[in-house]
Amino acid sequence: MAAETAAAEAKPGSRAVELRIGGKTRVFDIDNPELPTWIDDEAFSSDDYPYKKKLEEDEYEETLTKLQIELVKVQFWMQATGKRVMALFEGRDAAGKGGAIHATMAYMNPRSARIVALTKPTETERGQWYFQRYVATFPTAGEFVLFDRSWYNRAGVEPVMGFCTPEQHEHFLKQAPRFEKMIAHDGIHLFKFWINIGREMQLKRFHDRRHDPLKIWKLSPMDIAALNKWDDYTEKRDRMLKETHTDHAPWTVIRGNDKRRARINLIRHILKNLDYDGKDKAAIGEVDDKIVGSGPGFLK
Repeated sequence: MAAETAAAEAKPGSRAVELRIGGKTRVFDIDNPELPTWIDDEAFSSDDYPYKKKLEEDEYEETLTKLQIELVKVQFWMQATGKRVMALFEGRDAAGKGGAIHATMAYMNPRSARIVALTKPTETERGQWYFQRYVATFPTAGEFVLFDRSWYNRAGVEPVMGFCTPEQHEHFLKQAPRFEKMIAHDGIHLFKFWINIGREMQLKRFHDRRHDPLKIWKLSPMDIAALNKWDDYTEKRDRMLKETHTDHAPWTVIRGNDKRRARINLIRHILKNLDYDGKDKAAIGEVDDKIVGSGPGFLK
């Protein structure tokens, strides 16, 4: 009966989908400019988010500026020492990866800091060792590279959407820790971030993108196709974190319903784990352990 009632709410010709959320059948029509009340009411608190409201903008801007000054110091240190840093930004669609990357990169010298966001592999790349095209983008001495999605596509998007075989997925989960051990042993500082958001928050952000002419390019057909695959993505995420969280390449989980708290705590984590010259610990502040955790245990 609930499913029939929900289906009746959908408008003819719409892209409405039925979603099972919190034991209830809900209808979400992304083309309807009015955001459903059940999403608006639950988005911020979804995934048991520990805060009731966003960090105040003034506090966010003041804190972020201090952290960005420290990131500039990191670059000077890297250029003087030849150190190399890589940061992987992973998470569901609309988790806030792009915004976190932008906040990190905003005042860094683009000559020695760059973003890697690879498109789907070419025919030639599909015939290569899976990691090969990523290795070609790795940092040289003094360089900071941020990956907007990475080789971990094979742990989430690809198996969920059928872009790889189950055998390829299993093979990846065995190879990735060995691959990352080589990276660490070569002296590259490797950060792996999983930005986690609640389901209602994801729906709210999808809706915002659909109805904002400046953001609509962010909403892809893949996002729409994945609306009913939340549980599958969750299962793949949990398996990925379990199999690839290692001492030499640990996962750092960031709770991302509040983008402001996510960004400043992610940057703090980077700064606290680099031993650079002129480090100002007071300016960095303390990482919020309600927002940042290590490995799969933080999501339980």
